[in-house]
Amino acid sequence: MEYQEIRLASYGPNPERDGFKAPMYTLALPAEWEMPIRRLYHHGMTTQQAERRKRIPTKRVNHLMRAVAPDLISVDDSVTFGAEQPWLYAGSPYPTRIVNSFAAAWLRSLQRNPEDPESADLLHKTFRLLDTGGLTWQTTIVDLLEQTPSPSGTALPADHLYRLLPDILAARIADLPPYEHNGRTLQFRQIAGDARAGGAELMSWPPLTYESKNKDDDGTKTWYYSAYIRLSLRTVPFSPIPRIYLSTGIRRFVRGQVWMPTEGGVSVYLLPDESLIPNGPTPQRFSVAMIEWNRGTTDWRQGGPQGMLLSVSALDQLPSVDRLVKEADHWIDGRDGMAVAVSHHAAMGYHAIGAGLMPSERRRLTEWAEQALAPDFLPIPLLTRSKYSKPAKTQLKNRLSIPKKEISEEDLAAIYAKNEAIDARNAGLRRKHLAEALDGLPFVAVVLHQADATRSRIIQAAERSLDLSSHRVEQGPDTWTWRTEEIEIRIHALPIGDLAAPLGDDKPPAKGQEHDQQITSRRGAVEKFTKEFKAKVPGAQVAFVELDGKERFAKAKRRADPKHAIRLGLADAGLVSQFIRPLDQDMEPEEAESDAVFRAEAAWHDGLRQTGMRFVPLHSLGEAIPENLNQLAFWLVKRRSDSPTNAAQFTPIAVLIRPGQKCIMGKTADMTEWVPYPQLLRSLTGQIGKAELKSAAQQSAATAAFVKKTLSAMRGTPTLVLVRAQNIRYRWPWLRNSDLVQDRISFDNGPLQRIGLIGKQLRLIRIADSQRDESAEWWAPAELRDEKYKGKQRGGIAKGLWTSQDSDHVFYSTADKASTHPLSTDTAKLTPHVNDKGRSEFKPTKNAWNPELLELTVACMQQGDEPEKWAMFVHQQRLCDDYRDVLGLPLVLHLAKLADQYALPQEEVEIADADTGELADEQLALDFGLTNGERSPES
Repeated sequence: MEYQEIRLASYGPNPERDGFKAPMYTLALPAEWEMPIRRLYHHGMTTQQAERRKRIPTKRVNHLMRAVAPDLISVDDSVTFGAEQPWLYAGSPYPTRIVNSFAAAWLRSLQRNPEDPESADLLHKTFRLLDTGGLTWQTTIVDLLEQTPSPSGTALPADHLYRLLPDILAARIADLPPYEHNGRTLQFRQIAGDARAGGAELMSWPPLTYESKNKDDDGTKTWYYSAYIRLSLRTVPFSPIPRIYLSTGIRRFVRGQVWMPTEGGVSVYLLPDESLIPNGPTPQRFSVAMIEWNRGTTDWRQGGPQGMLLSVSALDQLPSVDRLVKEADHWIDGRDGMAVAVSHHAAMGYHAIGAGLMPSERRRLTEWAEQALAPDFLPIPLLTRSKYSKPAKTQLKNRLSIPKKEISEEDLAAIYAKNEAIDARNAGLRRKHLAEALDGLPFVAVVLHQADATRSRIIQAAERSLDLSSHRVEQGPDTWTWRTEEIEIRIHALPIGDLAAPLGDDKPPAKGQEHDQQITSRRGAVEKFTKEFKAKVPGAQVAFVELDGKERFAKAKRRADPKHAIRLGLADAGLVSQFIRPLDQDMEPEEAESDAVFRAEAAWHDGLRQTGMRFVPLHSLGEAIPENLNQLAFWLVKRRSDSPTNAAQFTPIAVLIRPGQKCIMGKTADMTEWVPYPQLLRSLTGQIGKAELKSAAQQSAATAAFVKKTLSAMRGTPTLVLVRAQNIRYRWPWLRNSDLVQDRISFDNGPLQRIGLIGKQLRLIRIADSQRDESAEWWAPAELRDEKYKGKQRGGIAKGLWTSQDSDHVFYSTADKASTHPLSTDTAKLTPHVNDKGRSEFKPTKNAWNPELLELTVACMQQGDEPEKWAMFVHQQRLCDDYRDVLGLPLVLHLAKLADQYALPQEEVEIADADTGELADEQLALDFGLTNGERSPES
């Protein structure tokens, strides 16, 4: 029996309560401070630069306060002035003397060139103009439900509430009695908030531990981890009710040496017994500081000789960075009056503790925490399964399973025979679709291998997938050929040799020009090698490349990874590429071989898909969906300057599934016609960000022009447009919750227009996923399917489309459990747990996985359309026969997202032969202690 309802970790205001208000202390920057501070910030800028930088940033001082004054709440990453817009909030007044020192450190950080005498003089004048008496705490009753409606009726909470409301609710969770299950308890403590990220967070402390044996069984290693609870304020399109989303997970801590990334930093959680600032109040929350690699040394962020930490006399209270990066767990149990934990990130390599929580444990922890939200916030009603639950039509048949009970040899043989027939039928369909995608051309692949066994696994995967064994006409040693009624298939195999060697050989190249030169050199070598090969065997479309996985190129070796250079070189030679890792030598031989076979089959199928071949899902909605419907996805392919190729890129693309056209099509703004999908992918490699697309305004205008031009060309045919909110709304603002108006569309902040003016057969659905907690976590209550689970807090997983009581234009799509994650939904990591058979389910080393919730907003429809049917159509587009599992996004969006892998901007380079300072100590006129971007994802 299927689950008919699911539960979200989403909470709305209690309608029976008379609002929700709280007394707070606030501190505002006086309005008369604005002009002197703005002059200081803009000093040394051109007029154009000053015009672009109207908002005065507080990012650095926010980081400072998060590290040394965690109980202060800053609600913005840019400054506001005037009593109506407080800068800081607190539960009790914080010493004004210390706040003055923060303000002084912040003002110094606004200088563009502290060494400039004119700038130093302006800083002195600024201090003399400011009246420190203006920095005083005021008592305020804060309306925590303050909001205005959008034109479409969507709740728009006041900006400061995205930080403040979750923070107040998190403090209530911290005051709960400990979480307890099966005899073990967890106590949660709040963490200093991040004004830029919004929301609030708690972490269990002391940390949990797990001991693993060394490989040689000569000792044990202790691994540390905690649970976290995160609260976020969110809105739902067309709903007047704001939401609190509550998410849970695992935070892992570094043991031993810390690997330091050269970009960004590493978070360090601090819990001192006393304030890090002389005579400051003892913090009640975890502080969060950052350590970072800078010019060959590791230091506390803002901790250098001219940094903010030193200016507020906090640096000496922090642990030695040199000791911390060598022994990250030295202070984790508390030492020298402080507990310190360094956050582990996946890029750091192996950690014995698996990521994530499974549904039952997630449910237990969530339902414990939600006690603190009541009575002001209550769980939203259960989502119910869509009435259109008929499954999509399948094209490939599933093999019959072998019964677990004993059966006769005749019955077993009959099952095997039926499965052989199913395999042959499925293979014939794959050959047919592949032939149609290639429009009569043969399919030609190249296998660039390090080991002969890898080549053999790819050959075997091809034969199994397409049932080719009886059609083989040529077999090795370097070329395999098969001819079937539908298509000719050729695979050429060559050792990859030195082309797969790490960049820089024994020493990874340095960031910058050396790395660029290594990429250019390897790219050229791969292109030359491939073109010489293609001259002998023309027609190659895809390359399967055996290359060491990112584990080999982790940490300091990541710039030695040749993958991006190889992909660029192959694209230059006209090939798309699929990579496969060598046999895992750390696994047991039998397990390693099974894993290698699985990866070869997955690589082969992905390679077929990169040619444009697809099994487009067949919906079950009848005439509600036009027969000749185009599916069109818009996507912004973008890379920052710290991308793998050290260059930036911004390229709007469109991907099209056109009825009657068996190959997936795509285009960029520079293309006059639609091109086959592999050609689109190859076109994205090597593109450098254009000078005319540097600013947000330029990118928004380019996005609008591309979208309008593409839609204009499709006015005469039924078209469904799909977009992912988190990818495109920052350059198509109409897609934000605050700007969405039902059946109206706008481009580049232009006027709203009726959708019929753009196209009388056009529909648009926006999809938001769980990135940045923008869709809620969920589970299926097991007791709703079986009474025996009543009161046991068991959570299940359910696939389907779900409706809410909130809106008839917003729906939710979920998947079932992934085949690669066979864990029981009862698996636990935080506390002991046993299943119905009395067996332990406590498995902290296993990676947990929960299908994410997709929010489907039916934004634009035509008259007479039923939104729920269109939402079901989109849900069914996630159910592709040629994938093992449900896709994370509908097929056309999934293909658009995959294009990001080819966004490898690189500028050709010539291949050669073989923080700011601060004022000196002095007493200024005011005693400031000198003597020693998008706030929320949706609004």
